[in-house]
Formats: sequence, structure tokens, C-alpha cells
Amino acid sequence: SISGSVLTGPSGLTLYTHAGDSATSSTCTGGCASSWPPLTTPAGTTPTAGTGVTGTLATLTRADGSVQVTYNGLPLYGWQGDSKAGDTTGDGVNGFAVAKP
Repeated sequence: SISGSVLTGPSGLTLYTHAGDSATSSTCTGGCASSWPPLTTPAGTTPTAGTGVTGTLATLTRADGSVQVTYNGLPLYGWQGDSKAGDTTGDGVNGFAVAKP
């Protein structure tokens, strides 16, 4: 379980990093990306952080050409098992909820 607040996406659901990724590189494709949907943004747009988020948001281009949002260099994902704001069911399942600093 997570203590404290976590980074959330536009829909209010928890955002995660994936265990197989490294800084500026996403290894989660195919079935992995079905379970861990990448947080994407339209090409040419800059992601903006909400109140209280002090890390750096940026983007990277995935193998399929989509543009994924990163936080402090690591690609961000949702998790198929989360259904409402506050859910963190993906934490520890090859992914880790991103704690707000």
C-alpha cells in the first residue's frame, strides 16, 4: 500500500513507472501496454503539471510513434486494475506508483 499522495493523470487515476523501463526509454509494448496503458499526449504538445508536482514533465517518442509523458525522465503509465481515483492496485506488479515529492 502507498502512504502519502501519488501522481495522477488527467482522469485522476494513479500514474506509475514500469519496472522494465530506464530513463527516457519505454520497454512496455504489446500486451504490456494493454495492461499498463502509456500516458500519451498529442505530438507537439508540452505536458503541464498540476499543483504540488515538483518533478520535471517531458515526453519521449515510443516505438509505435506515439508521444509518452515522462516524469523525471521515466515513462508514465496507468494500470488496468485501477478503476477510481485513489486506487493503487498496480503498485508492486511490475510497476510502481509515483509518489508526489
